[in-house]
Amino acid sequence: MGSAVAVVTDSTAYLPAGLAERHGLAVIPMQIAVGGTVRDENDITTAEAAQALKEWRPVTTSRPAPERFAQVYADAAAAGAGEIVSVHLSAAMSGTVEAARLAADQAPIPVRVVDTGTIGLGLGVAALSAAAAALRGAGADEAADAAMRRADRSRSLFYVDTLEHLRRGGRLGAAATLLGSALMVKPLLGISEGRITPLEKVRTASRALARLEELAVAEAGDRRVDLGVQHLAAADRAEALAARLRDRIPHVEDVYVGEVGPVIGAHVGPGMLGVVVAPQL
Repeated sequence: MGSAVAVVTDSTAYLPAGLAERHGLAVIPMQIAVGGTVRDENDITTAEAAQALKEWRPVTTSRPAPERFAQVYADAAAAGAGEIVSVHLSAAMSGTVEAARLAADQAPIPVRVVDTGTIGLGLGVAALSAAAAALRGAGADEAADAAMRRADRSRSLFYVDTLEHLRRGGRLGAAATLLGSALMVKPLLGISEGRITPLEKVRTASRALARLEELAVAEAGDRRVDLGVQHLAAADRAEALAARLRDRIPHVEDVYVGEVGPVIGAHVGPGMLGVVVAPQL
């Protein structure tokens, strides 16, 4: 894997095509079931999952089995890695960290499992920070610390057209307080301490998206940041938002724009638009 420390993440990092490979990241796919048929996340298109959600067909997700982690860890050891850093989505949202830790206990080389407390490109930039540290020659402790510091400094903000998908998936958390007025508002949400939390109630979609932009600009401030703009079935809105953020934030480095995969999509529903503001270390 190009380093004495191998870095592993899961598919909810949703890194742009080719980026994981260039950084030597191994990516373990989550699992998703549409209409009762279980597949790896990378074996189903986001469009297929989004269509199922629009039709209110059952879409459920699950963690990878510990055996999947064990195989990736064994492959890393066989390729010459002496240590592994395994960087994953919030343990409060998924059992993925638990599965990684079960596999780590039996791995042929030491494994540091990192619970980033986030998901999507918040997780993605944390995994990239760990990979960059490993490629510079850092040990597992330093690479894991880089992942956690990047995750802790990053902020995820997002808009959903409806809370119903989050409610059905059991992922609302503190945002459940918005349900009573869900028909009258367009909610803005964030991630805090590994869970989805409510930020603001806005009356219309257009005002919600404008407010999402304002919050992202304020969060970035004068810091040097990477940005992630993610969406589900809202590509035009995502590209337009990314362009405005590039213009309004003074010190932007990388900007990643892309569609979330079906695992996150199953919980947020079509129309979701999110921004990750990731200050550089």
